[in-house]
Amino acid sequence: MEPATGAETEALSGSVVIDGSSTVAPNTEVAAELFGEVQPGVNVSVGVSGTGGGFEKFCNGETDISEASRRISDDEIARCAENGIEFVELGIANDGLAVVVHPDNDFAVCLSVDEVSSMWRADDPVTNWSEVRDGFPDLDIALYGPGTDSGTFDFFTEEINGEGGSINTGYNDIGEDDNAAILGVAGAVGNSAFVPLSFVDHAGGQVRAIEIENEAGDCVAPSLEAVMDGSYNPLGRQLFLYPSSDALAKPEVLAFLEFYITNQATVAETAGFIPLTDEQSAEANGRLQALLG
Repeated sequence: MEPATGAETEALSGSVVIDGSSTVAPNTEVAAELFGEVQPGVNVSVGVSGTGGGFEKFCNGETDISEASRRISDDEIARCAENGIEFVELGIANDGLAVVVHPDNDFAVCLSVDEVSSMWRADDPVTNWSEVRDGFPDLDIALYGPGTDSGTFDFFTEEINGEGGSINTGYNDIGEDDNAAILGVAGAVGNSAFVPLSFVDHAGGQVRAIEIENEAGDCVAPSLEAVMDGSYNPLGRQLFLYPSSDALAKPEVLAFLEFYITNQATVAETAGFIPLTDEQSAEANGRLQALLG
């Protein structure tokens, strides 16, 4: 599908400075590349500091747009307010978190949230698969996951451990490099990690995503359809952009956002993400139209 050009027919120049989530960055990079085909005079830079690191820069007035794999927190809202930074929240895609294991792990097919948490919880986590469920083999567990600046970290710990930031301190912190988690899991049969679903497809069989028992008691594999219909819970999530009000006064920023939201489905599918649902798309377009006046 060819991207719609929208109102971006007048030649523009300038720059759009974006930073934040390592999960969202590949999606935004595709949007920037496609936007560059219709507005070659605008330089769109996409940095990766993690969701938390991105908001820190954003609330200090260093960036035009912050990209996030979770909603902005109350503390971050307060920090922005202290510095006079106003903003708008725009949904741009969906993603899921996948719990992945080595492809030769043939026993962990579907796990409950409690079983996943038993490995990742802060207090008395299990360290062997035989402790996760009776009948699982005597096999040591090594865990891999992102650091504390990551929105993926915040989302996973909140949904799985019931408290954002609460985690087994013995896991291997891979920072903002989700590919390092893939390589870590591929290194031994007992290893496991949580990564954005979009990274699983790119892993090329190095890892296997397990099914998660959802709130209805059904085992559901992570997929585009399951995230969009809500059955892949609690690990389905929406991804966001946060432009500042000052940045929105720049025509190149507004034009980029119009292009991004108008073409969100094309961008998401190209980047390997999941488009907005009809309801989410209507909300994002409504906010966009309000910005466009």
